Amino acid sequence: MLEIRPAALSEFSLLPSLEAEADQAFAALDPPFPHGNFPPPGTAESYAGAFHIMVAGRPPVGFARLEIVDRQAHLGQLAVSPEHARQGIGRALVMAAKAWALEAGFHVMTLCTFTEVPFNGPFYASCGFVELPEESLTPELRGLRREEAALGLDTMGRRAAMSAALR
Repeated sequence: MLEIRPAALSEFSLLPSLEAEADQAFAALDPPFPHGNFPPPGTAESYAGAFHIMVAGRPPVGFARLEIVDRQAHLGQLAVSPEHARQGIGRALVMAAKAWALEAGFHVMTLCTFTEVPFNGPFYASCGFVELPEESLTPELRGLRREEAALGLDTMGRRAAMSAALR
């Protein structure tokens, strides 16, 4: 298994292309997912502004981006290169992110995802996340869902917020 560690500043410039590569996994779905309508990848500067970024490998073949939403840890993004998919790297990144967040004093981790894409909703459920009913969303999480809808993500497939208790 690849080493999971905090991203080095020099690696932030590698993450946009890794994000774009990871998005290609949506094209392999049957029927193909309209990933061409995704927002463009982040920039090195946007990754540098994240609360915390963890990477897998040297150079990175996957990463997890953590933010703070409603005073809780939020998995803003998970990306793994298609060449390294289905090897447990995504799961290792999620588990490492949860462990890091717990150690940092957070009690809950949230995320927003496509519920019916196998490597999204079902995958996160297997990592201990549960779907949150819309009426239970906290203010900032509700705001994130509105931003996603404004970007057109909800027109591509059903999306939801999920959370996991950190223990």
